[in-house]
Amino acid sequence: MSKIDLLGVSVAALTLPELLATINEAIAEKRRLTMSYVNAHALRMAQEDAAFRGALNGMDLVFCDGFGPRLAARLLGNPLPDRFTPPDWIDRLSHTPSGTPHRLFLLGAAPGVAAQAAAQWQRQHGALIVGHHHGHFDVAGAENDEVLGAIAQAAPDILLVGMGMPRQEVWVQRHRHVLEVPVIICVGALFDYLTGNVKRGPRWLTDHGFEWLTRLWYEPRRLGERYLVGLPLFFALVARERLQRFRNKSG
Repeated sequence: MSKIDLLGVSVAALTLPELLATINEAIAEKRRLTMSYVNAHALRMAQEDAAFRGALNGMDLVFCDGFGPRLAARLLGNPLPDRFTPPDWIDRLSHTPSGTPHRLFLLGAAPGVAAQAAAQWQRQHGALIVGHHHGHFDVAGAENDEVLGAIAQAAPDILLVGMGMPRQEVWVQRHRHVLEVPVIICVGALFDYLTGNVKRGPRWLTDHGFEWLTRLWYEPRRLGERYLVGLPLFFALVARERLQRFRNKSG
């Protein structure tokens, strides 16, 4: 699997079928695979937060979730073949290619949301959800031990961690060696999307680089700064990186 350096973060250059094949192979071989994703917000945050950047680079695989990183990669001369966001493909993890159900554990979101997402996923896709827990727990205390115990008892094939960046990545990196789970995937607000608590725009917008616009429309107060300020800053970082690479090549 080839990887590119994107503003200091190692990102896998792969397609969605390759990503799904990698997940299924890791489960079949009982090989540990930790995964997260990057969008423009994540890459900008990684510039300012060394612990977050380290957690991303400590993942076995980081995939491209947004059009911002894909455009940035092209501008920097290392194009990525695809972009895929979990709500669009996560239902494909319900079963193996042969039709055997994967054992799934949902960890994250506000109390009650993971349970709601689990029920909906089971009903719509026949998923085998072996456990769920909200993400509003003390990651440094006894409650954290209880969560780890619940995951161990459920013995999932795939653990989906939706606690938001950078909390989810740091938590996974801190516990990856004690979690006996083949595949661990950071999924952000996935459970809120599955339940409809957070709305997504129409596919003709989200599939053409305007998911940020639809999210801004639905949540202007919370996401206004992220997109109206953050996106220009992100592309300023890309422009600076491109200029630096040009100077290094010329020099």
